[in-house]
Amino acid sequence: MLKEQARLFNKISIFSDLVMLVAAFVFAYYVQNSTGGLHPLRYYSWILMMILPVWYVLMTRFGLYDSMRIYPIEKVLTSLINVHLIGGICTTSILFLFEPQGFSRALFGYFLLFSFTLLSVEKITSKLFLNYIRNKGYNFRNILVVGTNQKAQDFTSLVEHHSKWGLKVAGLLKLENEEPSFSIKNYKILGQLDELVDVCKQNTIDEVVFCVPKEVVSDVEEHLKDMVEMGITVRMVLDFYDVSWSRRELSFFHGEIPILTFCCHSFNAGQLLLKRCLDVAGALVGLTLLAVLFPFIALAIKVDSKGPLFFNQVRVREYGRVFKCWKFRSMYVDAEERKKDLLHLNEMNGAIFKIKDDPRITRVGRFIRKTSLDELPQFWNVLKGEMSLVGTRPPTPDEVSSYKKWHHKRICIKPGITGLWQISGRNQIQDFDEVVRLDLKYIDQWSLWLDVKILFKTLQVVFSNNGS
Repeated sequence: MLKEQARLFNKISIFSDLVMLVAAFVFAYYVQNSTGGLHPLRYYSWILMMILPVWYVLMTRFGLYDSMRIYPIEKVLTSLINVHLIGGICTTSILFLFEPQGFSRALFGYFLLFSFTLLSVEKITSKLFLNYIRNKGYNFRNILVVGTNQKAQDFTSLVEHHSKWGLKVAGLLKLENEEPSFSIKNYKILGQLDELVDVCKQNTIDEVVFCVPKEVVSDVEEHLKDMVEMGITVRMVLDFYDVSWSRRELSFFHGEIPILTFCCHSFNAGQLLLKRCLDVAGALVGLTLLAVLFPFIALAIKVDSKGPLFFNQVRVREYGRVFKCWKFRSMYVDAEERKKDLLHLNEMNGAIFKIKDDPRITRVGRFIRKTSLDELPQFWNVLKGEMSLVGTRPPTPDEVSSYKKWHHKRICIKPGITGLWQISGRNQIQDFDEVVRLDLKYIDQWSLWLDVKILFKTLQVVFSNNGS
């Protein structure tokens, strides 16, 4: 019964979303047309017909039509933000490509605002309503927990604490030779594992959750098949490893083979797409600035010292891949040869070489380093996809060869022009381990909003003359 209700609710949700999108478009039209100047509303109907399938696909992709029982409101809002960011970029790109006559960018901007507002109100209201009726004892799914161990205790406690999830523990099944945990005894033990089919026949069970140790996983396969054959949803609480040291994700390889993934970061495909869009937009702005300043910087470098205009060096990016990192030359041409004579002056503890008042830096080099103008050519690396606007500092192969094991995590993502180290008083940080900790903090806490904050903070650092 609950599955039929869920399917009906899902259809209602999709229909309601379509109504909200149409309403948002109509509101946007009348707000923008309040002073006149637009064609009749029907003239823009083709844009709406393009928006609806794009938004439906994205909302499905970001899980807004999955069961929302255990999703917090924050996750719903984050998904909606992703939908509108990606949807806005895709739709705007198509519209700008074809340049339809009479199209108003302000109209589409108002649509994004009203769409996000209406869909957020709709989703939050729906979730609050479902939470309310579940707190009243309705719309619950009865779950049978297999196992009476510590993992089962943790799971049942979590379900009991979150009544808004709409889950109710109907009872537990014991494994062979398993002694129930103390607090587990508060629940009714309905039998042994080999009685699973009979227990499900005699009780109203919507889902079965296996909380079994790894030693007996292979023994429960037939019971899993029995439940699926009876049409009962089966879930398994994984207890194979202590995974507090890693992020994990369960996925399906080619849609068939279940894979449990342990990874160093939580970037999914949608987030990477958003980050790449931000990189491309920023790179285009940066290269435009480079084109404007290029004649002045080039002339200053050439007049100040002999040598090439640009300096390129092999750097390391994701997982050991190498690339040529470009900068305006800020040192004398024999800088690398002179480095070995200055190693004893290194102020950094670890793999980075840095000294104050480095004699290898030219007069113009000091200025373009202080203002970060030397890094403008790196926007070309960003546009090519070798770097990101925000990331970890790109190391040299020599630096990587001296890394400790835990240092290697900093090259699991694209390096960036700027990052947490650059905005955290890098001139005052003299311990390489501290640099790595800042990079790992960025990796572990990454979000698009964090990138935006770092970019704005970088501008503050540059304009306050706190560059390198």
